[in-house]
Amino acid sequence: MLAAGSRSTRRRQGVFLQHCLLVLVLVLALPWAGAADKRAKAAGSSESSSTSEAQEPPTLLIGFAGPLSGGAAGVGRSMQNAVQLALEEANRRGLRIGGKEVRLRLVSQDDRADPAAAEYVARFLVEQHVTAVVGHWTSGTSLAAAPVYHAAGVIQISPSAMSRKLTLLSYPRIFRTIPNNESVGRISAQYAVATLGAKTMVTIDDRTPFGAGLAEEFAQTVERMGLQMAGRYSVSDKTSDFNAALMQARKLHPDLIFFGGLDWQAGVLARSIKRLKLDARLMAAAGTVGLPFLMRAGADGNGTLVLEPGPPQDKMPGWKSFRQRYSQRFDSNIDLYAVFAYDAAQAIINGIRQAGSTDTDAIALAMHRLRFEGIGGVVAFNEEGDLLHPSYTMYEVQDQHWTPVARFNGSSR
Repeated sequence: MLAAGSRSTRRRQGVFLQHCLLVLVLVLALPWAGAADKRAKAAGSSESSSTSEAQEPPTLLIGFAGPLSGGAAGVGRSMQNAVQLALEEANRRGLRIGGKEVRLRLVSQDDRADPAAAEYVARFLVEQHVTAVVGHWTSGTSLAAAPVYHAAGVIQISPSAMSRKLTLLSYPRIFRTIPNNESVGRISAQYAVATLGAKTMVTIDDRTPFGAGLAEEFAQTVERMGLQMAGRYSVSDKTSDFNAALMQARKLHPDLIFFGGLDWQAGVLARSIKRLKLDARLMAAAGTVGLPFLMRAGADGNGTLVLEPGPPQDKMPGWKSFRQRYSQRFDSNIDLYAVFAYDAAQAIINGIRQAGSTDTDAIALAMHRLRFEGIGGVVAFNEEGDLLHPSYTMYEVQDQHWTPVARFNGSSR
């Protein structure tokens, strides 16, 4: 009996131990089961993500570089908005390469209208692998950035830089959608002599590639027309003090002063001319038409003349529709150069369509063959990237408002 009881006890103990081992195995197995479940879910999520990514069309990055802060921020943001509008419209219409859809996305950078910053910005955009860049605003910044884009094979198209030096670089992927300063300086001088009857003229420039180049072409054209320039002066592009130059000019009794520089300086110069009682008409550089000059010059700006690229806005082929679309998308003013920024973006988009490729050499080659009706007129480029058939408008400040007074067509040379 004792032996039998002992065996029964041992059996119960054995069963108890088996249950304990089973519970222990299950407890130990739970974390591994949870991890496996998580791995399975993660694998499913990764597969779903891969499927989603496969369905998402590839993206081409388009850069914009210009002044988005400082005194020129208004014109910079207006140009940026115009480029953004062009890319959004292209995405809605659909852009296909090799039968596959691609999307365009804007990458914007602020160069502060400073050549040193522009070079840094250009390097950043290259590192982002942009296909093309709309920019820069000034000739100095455009020239500083151009070698960086050229070395990286990136397309550069400026909506506002006029210096002839830019396209004289002969880079195959460089363009602009406005006339160069040689043609602007030439037509400005012809108007001063032939229409205004100016005889005694002086130039003042800001020593930048844009301003100095414009004043140089103005002076050379005047001399080709048989007149002598009475005086030529230079100031810093940062100064608001024109007294030294104007005191020298006053001794010459000029009937016209031509200024090669930016709008804010032109406004200061207009007031200085009146303050020093010079009986001379002011003709300022392209880019002056707009509110900044009127606000700085006030009534002293009346009579100022400026030759700007393109026809007057109300005469531009696509102005009415562009203004409506822009105003619906952005709550900001439309600067004159926004039109040329929009056309620059359209040139890139049309180049991509015609090339049917993301290769920048192929796109640039297609851009050299383009001819389309832009907002500001026909867009077609010569072998250097200048406009083939630029147009111009002469504006005069009348009662503190910019008024078109003459229109011209010409060539880039």
